[in-house]
Amino acid sequence: MPRLFLIRHGETEWSLNGRHTGRTDIPLTKRGEDDALQRAQTLVGSGKVLDPANLCTVYVSPRIRAHKTFHLLFDHLDKLPDHVITEEVREWDYGEYEGLLPSEIKAKNPSWVIWKHGCPGGESVEEMCMRVDTVIQKVREHHRKYLEEGTVSRDVVIVAHGHFNRVAIARWNRFPLSMGTHFNVEPAGMAVLSYNHRNLDEPALNALNLYAQVT
Repeated sequence: MPRLFLIRHGETEWSLNGRHTGRTDIPLTKRGEDDALQRAQTLVGSGKVLDPANLCTVYVSPRIRAHKTFHLLFDHLDKLPDHVITEEVREWDYGEYEGLLPSEIKAKNPSWVIWKHGCPGGESVEEMCMRVDTVIQKVREHHRKYLEEGTVSRDVVIVAHGHFNRVAIARWNRFPLSMGTHFNVEPAGMAVLSYNHRNLDEPALNALNLYAQVT
């Protein structure tokens, strides 16, 4: 069955200390780069989990931490897989809470929960849900073409961010966006989404945090 691989970018200074990192273009740490290079050797190549022969397309967030992770994973190949750098898979726009620690946000707004309230000056829950759902529709169309027409390769990869990936896991399974709070997505970790019973109407989570950093 076709699969969607969700990869979170590697470690950054802000992911390490818990600051909300949406629009800010912050680079990977040295450890983040090293981890991505290690994943490249383990995961990417002929006969491996991310086999270029099976990749239909890769959606990549334009933020440098995700874009760099993509290149560290795939640059050792003779040819990069078909990929699209798109704002559609950027991180949740945290608006006024950009760069803040959870404790700092709670000091401003003690009742705030991103899964219920969204982000003032950024994206609402409804806007985030709509954006992620649009991406999922595109992925499902790739998968339909693979199964029904045989006109594309099997797998899709998204290289994105923590909250984006948590929302994507929830919405892939047709759960409310708020269910994303129950999925931890670690830096440099990979989730695998597919289907049960060879049926595109039965989306499922196959694996979570494969090859994630050990903290």
